[in-house]
Amino acid sequence: MCTAATYKTADFYFGRTLDYESSYGEEIVILPRKYKLPFLHMGVSEQHYAIIGTAHIANGYPLFYDAVNEKGLCMAGLNFVGNACYAARTADDSDNVAQYEFIPWILSQCADTAEARAFIQRLNLLDTPFHAQMPAAQLHWIIADKNQTITVESMADGIHVYENPAGVLTNNPPFPEQMFRLNDYMHLSPKQPQNHFSTELPLRSYSRGMGALGLPGDLSSQSRFVRAAFVRANSVSGNSETESVSQFFHILGAVDQQRGCCEVKDGQYEITIYTSCCNADKGIYYYTTYNNHQISAVHMHHENLDSSQLVCCPMQTKEQICHQN
Repeated sequence: MCTAATYKTADFYFGRTLDYESSYGEEIVILPRKYKLPFLHMGVSEQHYAIIGTAHIANGYPLFYDAVNEKGLCMAGLNFVGNACYAARTADDSDNVAQYEFIPWILSQCADTAEARAFIQRLNLLDTPFHAQMPAAQLHWIIADKNQTITVESMADGIHVYENPAGVLTNNPPFPEQMFRLNDYMHLSPKQPQNHFSTELPLRSYSRGMGALGLPGDLSSQSRFVRAAFVRANSVSGNSETESVSQFFHILGAVDQQRGCCEVKDGQYEITIYTSCCNADKGIYYYTTYNNHQISAVHMHHENLDSSQLVCCPMQTKEQICHQN
């Protein structure tokens, strides 16, 4: 399970948690402009936008989990098991794209969400696996730039594109239901509550933080959606890079998963394997991992973006502690 979010101060930030019981050797990958990007049915793109994100490299191909291109367009795929449905065959007069190609297909060509929407209108998203041992992941996607956020869901009745005013995404249920259930929490506030229960009863606030009383604290995807949306909507940060990045990690920290709290199999627990935060304006990809809380950063523009070779940076996964005495 996962959570993605957007955040804007002086710059625009985008990131996600990856929550799972095991890692697949993901790393930070920079895909430069002249990397030959092959598509099963759409030929080879030899010149395109540069991309930075987290990916698993399989047979030299980057399978992106989340990424940002040099124009500031951001995209992440999150589990949508039981609801995701893709086409079984190619279609005439459509862009036939395999599910695993969707992120590079959009980010290599689109500069903003408006262009992404136009590409999605022509899209036939296929269930073709990357190879036999890697079936097509059941996902839905969040796509964002500094002005707009959308959610894309490919279901049995077709591809749906939704405005996403909450600026967050988790997993099930489908996005319209996630948004509708926010209505149950419209009473939440960062301010202390007043007694609306009864004028006949001497009720009072007996603790700080009671404005958010009722904010769900469990690890279900719907509860994480509510919690992330509330924390993001009420977050206050300075405009500096360090303040903004720090605040973004605090936003996603509200949905962090600790080992032992979500058992998926006997003795196996879902944890937040990594948390990312990308400054989409500057192309800086920040991240932490479950065993390393120190923020690490990879700068897209420190590399030769006119190269044809992938740049791969293994994630820092060993805890780094500052001993002050």
